Amino acid sequence: MRPEERLAALGFSEADTSTLADHFLDAESRGKLGHGLSRIDWLETLPDLRPDARPRRLHDEPGFERWDGRGALGYLTLAAVVNAQLVDRPARARVVVASNCFPTGMLGWYVRRLANGGLAAALTATSPARLAHPEGGEPLAGTNPLAIAIPSSDGAPLVADVSMGAVTYGDVLRGAATADQLVPFGGEQAHKAFALALGLELLVGALAGEGYGAVLVVAQPEADPVPELRRRAAGLRLPGDA
Repeated sequence: MRPEERLAALGFSEADTSTLADHFLDAESRGKLGHGLSRIDWLETLPDLRPDARPRRLHDEPGFERWDGRGALGYLTLAAVVNAQLVDRPARARVVVASNCFPTGMLGWYVRRLANGGLAAALTATSPARLAHPEGGEPLAGTNPLAIAIPSSDGAPLVADVSMGAVTYGDVLRGAATADQLVPFGGEQAHKAFALALGLELLVGALAGEGYGAVLVVAQPEADPVPELRRRAAGLRLPGDA
């Protein structure tokens, strides 16, 4: 079956099916297979999937919004958040907090859409505890990715999207990595990735409350630094390049 057919069979609306399929297929095209079509296999195993759930914007101020996923997949909650920012763009900058927002998938997908719309953005999201302290023990933090996108007049935003794990949980799910490989990246410098994972975990927890959440900062850019960076990095692959 085509991805859209499998998602529709789970009960998702035509619009939500299109959003999810676009996310998964984009991940496949970028080689991030742990966030790609294998996630449909995973969704098909979830006993509490609620395809009819809809996220809601609870607070709407010029510089701040709060959303609640209300049982919707985090993919769809963040897609709704992004759509709302592109429709009602911040005059300067805005912080958006989403609670009950999981799973969120490839965060670069969301910030790239914002950057393609002319907005600079930084996004992080939490997950179940998967990373232990580099010295060992029980997992204390999620892989807690951080994605940053900067729009550019040269037509292609720069998008950096980094998880704090040496492998992703999606790679574990699809059998491309083992659970014991899911450690903070960096080898002897793994304490740096672990510190960032903890910092992001506590930032989201402080703003979103209990459960898994996401925090987005979106802003109107004041300058266009990407073309000059690409000129200086001529011939090198930069983050987010196809």
